[in-house]
Amino acid sequence: MSIATDAVKREVSEDAAMSKLSWKERIGYGSGDIASNLIWTALSMFVSFYYTDVVGLAAGAIGTLFLLARIMDAFVDVAVGVAVDKTKSRFGKARPWILWMAIPFAIAGVLLFSSPDFGPGGALVYAYVTYLLINIIYSTINIPYGVLSSLMTQDPYQRSVLNIVRMIMALLGIVIVANFTMPLVNAFGGQKGGWTIAFTIFGIVGSILFVITFLLTRERVTPSVVDKPIPLKRGLPALFRNKYWVMVLMLNTFFYGSQAATQGINIYYAQYVLGDGNLVGLLTIVQLAPMLLILLMLAPLIKRFGKRNVAMIGIVITAIGALIPVIEPTNLMIVVISTIVKAIGMAPVMGTIFAFMADTVDYGEWKTGMRTEGLIFSASSFGGKAGSGIGGALVGWILAYGGYVGGQISISATALSSIEFLFIYVPFILCVLQFIVLWFYKLDREYPKILRELQEVKANRQED
Repeated sequence: MSIATDAVKREVSEDAAMSKLSWKERIGYGSGDIASNLIWTALSMFVSFYYTDVVGLAAGAIGTLFLLARIMDAFVDVAVGVAVDKTKSRFGKARPWILWMAIPFAIAGVLLFSSPDFGPGGALVYAYVTYLLINIIYSTINIPYGVLSSLMTQDPYQRSVLNIVRMIMALLGIVIVANFTMPLVNAFGGQKGGWTIAFTIFGIVGSILFVITFLLTRERVTPSVVDKPIPLKRGLPALFRNKYWVMVLMLNTFFYGSQAATQGINIYYAQYVLGDGNLVGLLTIVQLAPMLLILLMLAPLIKRFGKRNVAMIGIVITAIGALIPVIEPTNLMIVVISTIVKAIGMAPVMGTIFAFMADTVDYGEWKTGMRTEGLIFSASSFGGKAGSGIGGALVGWILAYGGYVGGQISISATALSSIEFLFIYVPFILCVLQFIVLWFYKLDREYPKILRELQEVKANRQED
């Protein structure tokens, strides 16, 4: 074959990896995050309340469950990541998993909110089994979903826009769950049966949306150095030589820990501090509306100032917002203002966190010669889920420490203080940790040189 023909092929390959994504493909990709959040948001927002106030389990036992699930994820996620890296099909390495696991994910979500009358001991066992099951299945669909973003484009700005679209549509999923769950549960008779039917509806819609993601997306990025699966015994040590991956792993843990604690405590704060459990819908809307607005404005800010700088400013704003309720914790207006300020700050992190991760894939290949999207996203997914588990566990443990007992009309002063601590101070502490991590993150500045060198290596390999 002629050098000229090789050059043409190389140019086409590079153009495909750096090409602008259509809005059809961006929205197709984002549909997957609506699907994920129809079930996953419920794990943060409602599952603790469901277990303590509907099923009647102890808060401390649920907190321990959340942490055990995260320990298990350390092994499950890596196994899934390795499996994704080894996958070869006409649909690519990530897209097939989204198709295969769409229906099992929905079924696991329904089982989670279908606790039978097995008595206290049996109910606890059922909670453990179904919660661990949903976490395993979530890994098998969410890790490939994350990997897909790094395979659709290698252009850092396109990745940022793709991530922003994903987060906007994720917020739509959160809005649906926050505002339709309780009305659906009550419409179908309340109690356990109402929860089961509500999540059957969510599961069916979620499966359809995952299929749409599969149909409307494409994988374009190919390895520059080694075009074959990397064994785990080589890929895992290389992972920890990727300093920026370690930083983003920590960022994931702290960010999603803060989100999980906030979402998990909202319903308790609304019920016992503000005096009306139905206010959880209002708190969710006043959080998501400004998030949506900032996400829509985020792309030009990232283009001008960079992902890292925009995210750091957001973290500072979130930390300030977290402390506002100290003024008067029971004042709804002050809590609403706090929620809005926190939302404005959280949006930049939400809009950049997965783009950070996709960039570490390229850095890892440049640093070690090994491109392991599945392993990188699976280990980072563990960070996000570890954060969610820690946040959820903190809710259960601190409530238990404060003497909280579910299903009561009124609670003790110590239980009330524990709810306020979770709502105000835990998010602030986790914001400080996020800021420290990003202070040392410099990949935005180094990335253009790294990408250029990777493309040169790919060009030389194709010529040879």
